[in-house]
Amino acid sequence: MNPFKDIVATEEEIRELIGFPSEVVQRKTITELDSHCRDFIAMSPLLFMATSDIHGNCDVSPRGDAPGFVYIIDHRHIVIPERPGNRRIDSMRNILSNPRAGLNFLIPGLEETLRVNGEAYVIKDDELLERMKANGKKPLLGIGVRVEEAFIHCAKSFKRSGAWNPDTWAEQSELPSIPHMISAHVNSEPFTVEKIREGLTESYEKRLY
Repeated sequence: MNPFKDIVATEEEIRELIGFPSEVVQRKTITELDSHCRDFIAMSPLLFMATSDIHGNCDVSPRGDAPGFVYIIDHRHIVIPERPGNRRIDSMRNILSNPRAGLNFLIPGLEETLRVNGEAYVIKDDELLERMKANGKKPLLGIGVRVEEAFIHCAKSFKRSGAWNPDTWAEQSELPSIPHMISAHVNSEPFTVEKIREGLTESYEKRLY
């Protein structure tokens, strides 16, 4: 049963409530990575990548490493290394059927973010992947993006959330227990909380690269 009763169906309804963007907001989108965007990406250790498959099923996935881990080829092309993960390959499977991606680059302590959208490819160009070695290991694959638009996203979400302010963070003892969550979701007797915890620790210590 759908709990939502008053669903908005048109942009006109939204505009009646929200209004229209300012001239600055309307004009700030550019179609390539200028020097400011390239500097931002070079300082970013973390991004979130949105993709969807041909049926519209969506996914958002983080990618992170030392600042500069995203390789900038030129003002229109970048490559995100595909480091070892959980092997679900959600983003890459989506890109194979719907070659588009939306990226949001973060810099710790900076409340504005950089959004980049464009055409996406799963690539295995050896020369490019070689440039993105980390800990002596070359990524097996990369996600190439041909930039179509880039713009700065304002700081209001970070200001409201206080995400970069340690004073707003919960105590470690209050945080959700990830081993407990995964064990409950898997719901299979061999995968106890302790077994999940051991597996996570081993993966984080030995298989980051």
